Amino acid sequence: MRFDLQIIASWIEPGAKVLDLGCGEGNLLYYLTETKGIRGTGIERREDKVAQCIASGLSVLQGDLNTEVADYPDHAFDYVILSQTLQQVYEPASLIGELLRIGRRVIVSFPNFAHWRNRLQLLWAGRAPVSEHLPYEWHDTPNIRVITVRDFKRFTRRMGIRVVKEVAINTHHHNEQGHIVHFLANLRATYGIFLLGSGGGGEGR
Repeated sequence: MRFDLQIIASWIEPGAKVLDLGCGEGNLLYYLTETKGIRGTGIERREDKVAQCIASGLSVLQGDLNTEVADYPDHAFDYVILSQTLQQVYEPASLIGELLRIGRRVIVSFPNFAHWRNRLQLLWAGRAPVSEHLPYEWHDTPNIRVITVRDFKRFTRRMGIRVVKEVAINTHHHNEQGHIVHFLANLRATYGIFLLGSGGGGEGR
């Protein structure tokens, strides 16, 4: 399982009710179900990945996460997970608001565009960065936004969203190995992971 998913899994309590948005092949849901006995549901756009999830015995819906989440009642889940998908969302503020409505906690992770290798590519090559954690060219990328760890922290403050916990990590795309970045995270981390709750302020920084 990807290193960022290992971090996310460590934050989930046993027996929790979990919604995984853009769950892919269901690796995280399967792990949490087997090791922590969670009650898990996923939403995935791609039909082939939904089929893989169902074959593994997971409860996964095919659909657009932006519209599907509106059908859930308030506080329907203990945790809602949006892993490496935020950069592909058209209205992130609206979506995160919805996730905080249906979930007691929301976990968000994304590639950190401010990583030093990306900065060097822009500075010396003058081209849109391509790296292992941002592996697409400008013309074929599914990403419609660039997000940095610093930008996301500023966003949560402006929106009055409480950051319960945050971790910056350095790992390659889909790699099972990595490490937590404690110093100069916005410069040195390839991904940011945030545990959010409703209401301003913060803890566990």
